[in-house]
Amino acid sequence: MITASDISKLRAQTGAGMMDCKAALEEAQGDMEKAGEVLRKKGVVKAAKRADKIAAEGATVVKVAGNTAVVAEINSETDFAAGSDDFKKLTDEIIADLITKKPVDLDSALSGGLSDKIATVVGKIGEKISLRRFAVVEKSDNEAFGDYLHMGGKISVLTVLTGTTDSALAREVSMHAAAAFPKYLNRGEVPAEVLEKEKEIATEQLKAQNKPQNIIEGILKGKMEKFYSEVCLVDQAFVKDEDKTIAKFLESKGAGIAVKQFFRYELGEGIEKKACDFAAEVAEQMK
Repeated sequence: MITASDISKLRAQTGAGMMDCKAALEEAQGDMEKAGEVLRKKGVVKAAKRADKIAAEGATVVKVAGNTAVVAEINSETDFAAGSDDFKKLTDEIIADLITKKPVDLDSALSGGLSDKIATVVGKIGEKISLRRFAVVEKSDNEAFGDYLHMGGKISVLTVLTGTTDSALAREVSMHAAAAFPKYLNRGEVPAEVLEKEKEIATEQLKAQNKPQNIIEGILKGKMEKFYSEVCLVDQAFVKDEDKTIAKFLESKGAGIAVKQFFRYELGEGIEKKACDFAAEVAEQMK
């Protein structure tokens, strides 16, 4: 016989609804463990049904643990879900898992039970949740991590400096990157096709102004320098002292100090959000 106490206990263990718990216990003939498996399977099914939903809300996270650091983006469909305790707890579990296991890609990150944890929360809150991207970064004892979280997780930046162990200095660079939105670390990282496209656009603009060919070359060089100063971190003017580039700012703090790596994750970056009226969204959630 299934009692109200059994239903309450299963609900406390799984976070599932009262009627779902009652049905699962009936299906499992009162076996608590099997009922939990039933609910878990239903959660996976529910997660699969939401696979086509666009998850552009959520949070970015950055965490440092000794010589290991993680920066990640975890998405939900709405900011309401992202603010829930279940989402925040899941985010903590994902980050802890990444730091401990140091997976090399999403497939390996989601193996070993992490995908099941995500599916369980999806089943509980009724929204698609996904680990979109992450980076596990290692440094030496002679390097510095700089972590910065902006607007409660809208932007996360992780910077690695060589030639220093000053984490406060590294964090200044991360704060700059959050504000200045560099796309590349340095000129060598800019893809050849991106450079060619920029040159092509600039050249056409100058031709449209009837500039002579011999003058175009000189102007084009200046335009490309400006392009580098906008998209390359080390060439950008430091937001706290625009008379210095990031490279020059670091040089002023000590010989040999330089940016080795940086990661800037902005929430929902590159995700095309689908417009949906509120009434239709509520009706969808009720399914």
